Amino acid sequence: MAGRAAEPEVIWARPERSGRGPRPAYSRADIAAAAVRIADAEGLDAVSMRRVAAELGCGTMSLYNYVPRKEDLYELMVDAAGGEHELWEPSGDWRADMLRVAHQTRDLMHRHPWLPRLMSPVYGFSPNALRYLEHCLACLDPMPGPQGTKLELIAMLNGIVTTYVTNELATAERARSLPWSQEQENAVRGAYLMSRVASGAYPRMAAAFAEDPGPIDLEAVFERALTRVLDGFDPRR
Repeated sequence: MAGRAAEPEVIWARPERSGRGPRPAYSRADIAAAAVRIADAEGLDAVSMRRVAAELGCGTMSLYNYVPRKEDLYELMVDAAGGEHELWEPSGDWRADMLRVAHQTRDLMHRHPWLPRLMSPVYGFSPNALRYLEHCLACLDPMPGPQGTKLELIAMLNGIVTTYVTNELATAERARSLPWSQEQENAVRGAYLMSRVASGAYPRMAAAFAEDPGPIDLEAVFERALTRVLDGFDPRR
């Protein structure tokens, strides 16, 4: 394909458009925005070079002059979404700032449900990814310890948020496909589960349900997961 590299390269190290000729008609931002619009409306599987080219009103082959590979297109999309992160002046309370970061990331993934599928360290060097990491490290300035440990904390928080949102999205998607309500299914499954626990075959499960019969507060679970990670990195604890 035109513009394809024979060796590995980083899309950000390439010129905006390869080859000679007239001034480029599109920017990477234009291409990323078109791909994000498609993914937001129809899902990641709807994104293709052909579809993005149609969205922009150009030929598919000409798009390869701007974006050599579909993987590069994905990287542009991740970077575009990452640009929505709000960057604020750190408060001096690193725990509060990192909780704010985690909640903001969760909101971002819900706005772009395709994003968890593309979360990868490979895409961690884009302009907005670097801005995000620098911001997080600035928030962590008051926390004692080496920068490498702080990067581990950021990665662990991102991992929790990504996993949690992935489960939320999968649950919502499954619920949309059911011929009955989620509440109806939960009631039937809950009744079956309690009947099995009451059989005496699962005494530890019975003890757990006796302590807290539910329902599970998923928001509280999310908060506890984040807090426990922060506790593990907090030298005061």
